[in-house]
Amino acid sequence: MIQLIPSEARYHVDRGWLSTYWHFSFDEYYDPANMHWSALRVFNDDVIRPGGGFGFHPHRDMEIFTYVLEGSLEHQDSLGNTGVVEPGEVQVMSAGTGITHAEYNHSKQAPVHLMQLWILPRTKGLKPRWEQRRIQPEQRAGKLLPVVSDGSMPETLAIDQDATIFLSRLGAGRSVSFESRPGRHAYLYVIDGSLNVNQQLLAAGGQARIAGEPRLDLAAKTDSELLFLDLP
Repeated sequence: MIQLIPSEARYHVDRGWLSTYWHFSFDEYYDPANMHWSALRVFNDDVIRPGGGFGFHPHRDMEIFTYVLEGSLEHQDSLGNTGVVEPGEVQVMSAGTGITHAEYNHSKQAPVHLMQLWILPRTKGLKPRWEQRRIQPEQRAGKLLPVVSDGSMPETLAIDQDATIFLSRLGAGRSVSFESRPGRHAYLYVIDGSLNVNQQLLAAGGQARIAGEPRLDLAAKTDSELLFLDLP
């Protein structure tokens, strides 16, 4: 089963300082039929305008992944971590027993564009932690590059879930394949460009919710950037 959801079907909120698209129920958007996909609970595509940001707020028992596409995101948390997430950098925050953090646009002139995903953990009450890593463009060119896993994959950031997050940049006419284990789910988001998912076309801003597909063939129609999740 492959369910394609186009960009315009996402829930959009514009608060002046923030323009965001929510893939699942979040904040004032509530749809009991759209709460999650497997362990993926939140997928938000955010643009924070200069001077804007999220003040300190708490999280608990959630694995939070952030990927910056453009601009710079300033991060602070109750563990004492401070820093700036630049384009191409990925960040993981395991909330565990509780963590408070803030995220701001680091620039006074340019917006910051980021994606943030929340994944449900296998175990509640773990010790909170934070990691960040830079991904070079050539590392994800022409392949599915794992950047987050349960810790079993080398050079990935670790989360407490049997899930893997991949990034990829495919030139027009290039393709990659993924073979799934029985009973698994997958989730695909086209950041930029357009591609065929098992010969079904998906354009920028579109998502695919996938289950029971033993093999996926992703073929770029135009130069494309994508984010792909292998989920329990």
